[in-house]
Amino acid sequence: MAGDTAARVRHLIAESGLTQAEFAVKAGLDAPKMSKSLSGVRRFTSLDLARIADLCGVSVDWLLGVDPLTPSMAARAATVSPTSADAAIREAERLAQMRTDLSFLGYRQDVARFEVPRASTSSLRQGRELAALATAHAAEKGIELWRCKDLAGAVEAAFGVDVRVHRLADGFDGLSWSDEHSSLIVVATSEVPARQRFTIAHELGHLLAGDDQGLHLDADLHDADHRRKPSEKRANAFAAELLLPAEMLREKAGHITWGLEEFARLACELWVSPSTLAWQLFNLQLIDKGQCESFRALTAWDAAWKANAVESLGEWIQHTSRPRVPLPLVRTTFQAYADGKATLRPFANLIGVDTDTMRQAITGMREDPPLEP
Repeated sequence: MAGDTAARVRHLIAESGLTQAEFAVKAGLDAPKMSKSLSGVRRFTSLDLARIADLCGVSVDWLLGVDPLTPSMAARAATVSPTSADAAIREAERLAQMRTDLSFLGYRQDVARFEVPRASTSSLRQGRELAALATAHAAEKGIELWRCKDLAGAVEAAFGVDVRVHRLADGFDGLSWSDEHSSLIVVATSEVPARQRFTIAHELGHLLAGDDQGLHLDADLHDADHRRKPSEKRANAFAAELLLPAEMLREKAGHITWGLEEFARLACELWVSPSTLAWQLFNLQLIDKGQCESFRALTAWDAAWKANAVESLGEWIQHTSRPRVPLPLVRTTFQAYADGKATLRPFANLIGVDTDTMRQAITGMREDPPLEP
């Protein structure tokens, strides 16, 4: 492995057109030490590799000779817009590669693991039982997921999963990625907040169930053929139970005389679509078929208007329409920089700020002018 790394560094030096000493200086390395590393007398340190990778635009993983992370071809062939699907996959690959590099530096992602209930052959029951385990795990950390408007942040805090909200050119729901070093969710920005919220919960279900190690693509959760797959039934049941726990709904239903206004208020209170709430209430036998059909006909705006919550819905749409980077990944990349194990570039790239600007902000080179007395 050490020989492979040295050979790859030599290749980068040759491509750069620089001498070995010039390359070392440009990478911020000590030239004699790099010479020893290239000859096999000394091992490259993690910071050496991070600086070389930063300079040459490659990953630490590539320098180490590890095969690049590649999603399965079956997932790539899904019947979705190539533009949106490929963009989402590329973003997942980028974030997963960052996690791989951080793992090499000693910063491993701490992700919650669960044993999927297998006692029942029913995908729906498995999903609900897995959601109960996840809900209990989050509660131990003081997090009630169904109460959380910012579900992405809550999922990160409760399970250690990275959640990326990414602006995509075309319609796309989301994907999940799981490998030895990373566990992440990528969902699209959306003007339909409840759909994005359900997608995050759905993708979490795939991750916790261990579905399709590597890439799992969910271009359209509402596609009929897609919904019929056992793993999709389980993920949908998981999401519905996670966002609308049966015990909580039964307790609330005991104090409600059902009508459109009462139903609309509950949908707005629970941050879900009228359709999702209606189906869950019907499945729990808390409303009848006629009520279910009547309530499902409401749009999110109808519900917000009837519940006097239009302003709240508008704020929620603003929130879900904005891109979001995974906060645990932000913290870890900065920690690696602060510990002197990585350059500033990965952190700056992650949050979308120029490296020089970020360095000035950190070192305090840009100060506010003194106030006049």
